[in-house]
Amino acid sequence: MKIKVTMLLSLLLMILTGHSINAQQQRYTVSGYVKDKKNGESLVGISIGKSGTSLGTVSNQYGFYSLTLPAGEHELQFSYMGYGTYKTTVDLKKNITLDVSMEATSSQLNTVTVNGQKQERTVNTLNTSINKLDIQQMKKMPTFMGEVDVLRAIQTLPGVNTVGEGASGFNVRGGNSDENLILLDEAPVYNSTHMLGFFSVFNPDAVKSLNLIKGGFPAEYGGRTSSVLDIRMKDGNNQDFNVNGGIGNIFSRLSVEGPLVKDKSSFIVAARRSYIDLLMKPFVKGDMKDTKLNFYDITAKANYKFNKNNSVFVSGYFGRDVFGFGKDVNMNWGNSTATVRWNHVFTNRLFLNLTTYYSKYDYSLKFSNDSKRGANEDAQGYDWTSNIINYGLKPSFTYYINSTNTLHFGVQGIYYTFKPGTGTSTEGDLKHVKQLSDQHALESAVYVDHEWKPTKKFGIQYGGRLSAYQFVGKGTAYYFNDTTPGIRKTLIGSKEYGANDLIKGYYYFEPRLSARYAFTDQHAVKLAYSRTTQFMHQLSNTASPTPLDIWTPSTNNIKPMVSDQYTAGYFYNAPNDAYELSAEVFYKTTDNQLDYIDNANLQLNPLIEADLLPSQGRAYGLEVYAKKDIGKTTGWVSYTLSRTERKTTGISMDEWFLNRYDRTHNLNLVLTHTFTKRTSLSANWVFASGTPGTFADNRLEFQDWDIPYNSTEKRNNYRLPAYHRLDLSMTLKGKQLKRWKGEWVFSLYNVYGRRNAYTIYFKQNDDDPTKREAVRLSIIGSIIPGITYNFKF
Repeated sequence: MKIKVTMLLSLLLMILTGHSINAQQQRYTVSGYVKDKKNGESLVGISIGKSGTSLGTVSNQYGFYSLTLPAGEHELQFSYMGYGTYKTTVDLKKNITLDVSMEATSSQLNTVTVNGQKQERTVNTLNTSINKLDIQQMKKMPTFMGEVDVLRAIQTLPGVNTVGEGASGFNVRGGNSDENLILLDEAPVYNSTHMLGFFSVFNPDAVKSLNLIKGGFPAEYGGRTSSVLDIRMKDGNNQDFNVNGGIGNIFSRLSVEGPLVKDKSSFIVAARRSYIDLLMKPFVKGDMKDTKLNFYDITAKANYKFNKNNSVFVSGYFGRDVFGFGKDVNMNWGNSTATVRWNHVFTNRLFLNLTTYYSKYDYSLKFSNDSKRGANEDAQGYDWTSNIINYGLKPSFTYYINSTNTLHFGVQGIYYTFKPGTGTSTEGDLKHVKQLSDQHALESAVYVDHEWKPTKKFGIQYGGRLSAYQFVGKGTAYYFNDTTPGIRKTLIGSKEYGANDLIKGYYYFEPRLSARYAFTDQHAVKLAYSRTTQFMHQLSNTASPTPLDIWTPSTNNIKPMVSDQYTAGYFYNAPNDAYELSAEVFYKTTDNQLDYIDNANLQLNPLIEADLLPSQGRAYGLEVYAKKDIGKTTGWVSYTLSRTERKTTGISMDEWFLNRYDRTHNLNLVLTHTFTKRTSLSANWVFASGTPGTFADNRLEFQDWDIPYNSTEKRNNYRLPAYHRLDLSMTLKGKQLKRWKGEWVFSLYNVYGRRNAYTIYFKQNDDDPTKREAVRLSIIGSIIPGITYNFKF
């Protein structure tokens, strides 16, 4: 059956690509996996090519490659930044399997050109708006409290920002944080931060690499409209046992990895736990003595290679935040994921990755008066819980037609269960429970795209994604009348649906296109267009998302978001690959974004859809990026000039207004200088325009009181002061022994103590209640030092 399917695919694709059967019979394929020689980790994006020609390919996300060449003898070259170039000669008289182990080098620190560095250069790829970072690059950056952090690393890239310290998540090209698809080993993660936004949930000891895709999305990605953050975990060292860890003044971490069966099976387990609450316990008295403020997480992965054609990977994550003031207020939230993957090689040209996953995000909030009530008072309390659960299945195929044609295709399915909330209030022995009905949805898609590189100068990747979404029972569907825009809708009816009954279905075709033209080996231009749809939404009418914000699916009243994005860019790689430059312009429109009527009620509201308004969005801008990889001084600079706006009928006089996440200018400078093999200094400076806010521009005097109001009725009519900050970090490595390697990391966050405004609010003057004054709220307004000791043995 496999042979018949492969023969039919080959015949069809030979017709599409203009290759005759005779010509095809004179060509053979060399394929296999590329791995790190020292630890057995698969290497992604390795350049594989025939020496002296433009014929080549790159290893995929799982380290697999396939290259079809004419029969005969060929010298192949495997190369990647930070690894020595590997060359070998093959005599293609038949299809062969060639697995390659590459050895890491430290030559990228030298100031001279590194021989053979022709890794997957940005000037050669078809992809636009993609930034890649590996853990070694992230470790060179200045750290917050001495700790490497994935999300802080991507916030230095063009087109990425946040509303400030303490903001949950990140924003890409003006989109909300829920418009980012965050994947950890292909399982979606719904809250990406610990400790109210200061740290990410991704343990750097377990992360191998990340890709941030902002535009020109490949057809395999869907379900979000702003970006994809694809994070890949380490497989674990299949050669030797290693222990990595760090002890800091915020949290400590420990990871263990090693072979289960050498060369065939390995594992990694990584854990972290913060202890701010333990450190401050001796200093907290009275009602606050039981204050809780901590987080912990565990990341684990194992794999087994049955034979050259079959490998299985199992990974999981569990993390939780706990935040509370004494016994009176307690919150906790966390993510759980589990992923099982099967890699199967049908033939030298046909590769399968089959992924199934489970993901859950849950949160709770509790209030009580136990610590403050008197002897004759009844206990009072409130308990609210909510969660979202989904199961997914994704078989994806890659068919390597020949050295110039590759086909990607697959099917995806996700089943969602939303539990919007259960609230339980108590007063003495009395309990009152208010529970919103569960909601269910099925999202499915089929996709295909064709990557064609007919010449060294020109390449194109085109395809599409057919997405289907069904909002299903068991549950209640509500129906509202059309009222004056901006006013709460009126309920006119409802209907009960049984389990799996279709309430509302949506169907979309999402075309994708990327093209590249290279003027020379160093200069290229790229164009891209993509349409994306999003079927789930995060509801928040606060300044920034919080861990307790509500997730809701598209329903009969809430339409899916649909976004169209156009991108054009210029890319340059220096002849010796010492540095790269890029400049991209983008224009993005989005329909059916959610907005809110004034004073919208989002908490435990069964008729929450009555408070929501459809909105249009648009974003456009210029992104410039320059990166230097070789030499004692490395780093990058990114600059974004952009505008992000919304338009909502019934809001802001029906005119376009600035999005809450708009920043006109955003500049990041990241530098690392290596003084010796044991000493390095890193610096990060960021400057950004202040975010927009809605403030009163007039006042009404009434009985000796000043009542402020917005006379224009326009949202986000003012902008906060500009944000800027300098961070420094120094790494001092100890003597690197054969079995023990240690280093000290000293960091200073916000070096010159800038009090950046998170928001501005107004209050009555303490001395004269008839006057009001503006107050700047800063989450961090001083220098924050950090120290961490990292070790490995």
